[in-house]
Amino acid sequence: MRPIEWLWPGFLPRGKLCLLAGQPGTGKTTLALAMAATVTLGGRFPDQTSCPAGNVLVWSGEDDVADTLMPRLLAAGADRDRCYFVKASVVDGETVPFDPARDLASLLAAIDTIGGVDLLIVDPVVSAVTGDSHKNTEVRRALQPLVDLAATTDAAVLGISHFSKGGQGLDPTQRVIGSVAFAAVARVVMVAAKVKSEEGRDTRILARSKSNIGADDGGFEYFLEQVEAEEGIPASRIVWGQAVQGSARELLTDPADDDSKDTASDAVEMLRAQLTGPGWFPMQQATKPLIDAGFSKKQVWAASKKLNVERRKGAMNDGWYWRRPGGDSEDSLEDSEHSAFLNVEPSESSAESSTVGNLR
Repeated sequence: MRPIEWLWPGFLPRGKLCLLAGQPGTGKTTLALAMAATVTLGGRFPDQTSCPAGNVLVWSGEDDVADTLMPRLLAAGADRDRCYFVKASVVDGETVPFDPARDLASLLAAIDTIGGVDLLIVDPVVSAVTGDSHKNTEVRRALQPLVDLAATTDAAVLGISHFSKGGQGLDPTQRVIGSVAFAAVARVVMVAAKVKSEEGRDTRILARSKSNIGADDGGFEYFLEQVEAEEGIPASRIVWGQAVQGSARELLTDPADDDSKDTASDAVEMLRAQLTGPGWFPMQQATKPLIDAGFSKKQVWAASKKLNVERRKGAMNDGWYWRRPGGDSEDSLEDSEHSAFLNVEPSESSAESSTVGNLR
């Protein structure tokens, strides 16, 4: 027997997989990077506990290192020399985009080369799942390598996820998008949301929603502040507020759930996560999490337009395939798993009709 070791007592356990979930606009990535900055400095967390200085490793399928991630880390005061980023993998001598579901073994080797890391951030954590993110068995199988990596490296692994649409008043843990296995496998689940304070002002709350190894309530107010990381380089950072008491269900009211602008943003961010990675994605598989989360086909189509999604029709009785711009070239389709594509695009009229029928 041995006690649990903590990077941040009560929030970030060493050797375990954790989860940070919330609505778009709550600053989830900025929150994670604030924690990372504290680790690189050996600084103090908002409860004034501290940790030894250590390395952090960040993989993000949504944000660029140069214009977003590093500026936010530096704005939070991070030690630049202790910040590392996963950018690509080498497979059979060829440089390809990093795939968490495939490349965790090589990632472990890279961590050994770095000299160890204390915190690994995976954003979004759904990118580690190659199968159906709503099937418990597939999610558990896909997350197991991350669980094993955390145990092997003794690092805290923090995956970032979204809330499903709606669900006000429910236990926030139940609102994590995808299978319940995401929250079940994680030892600690933290949630973030915009709320109204007792004084009626807008604020944000980071709260513990679930913990198998410690207290599962309480949290901290925080605010997003715009600063310059360096001259001419704007970035957001976290300003911590006071500690708050109560369960996550009591603390998080999510007034943004009723805001149509935030709802549209939610759909865009969820679809972006589903289409993260190289190659083409079956449309039905990519859009299913959004439909299951309560978005209409019209909202999903609007989100795809905002992302400038490219579309191809599979041959014969095959369905449609989607990808975000900048994926594989046309020639590479011949070598992909779904190689037989028809060179057709839906017309504007068919696209509009698809909002009330089948998505293209």
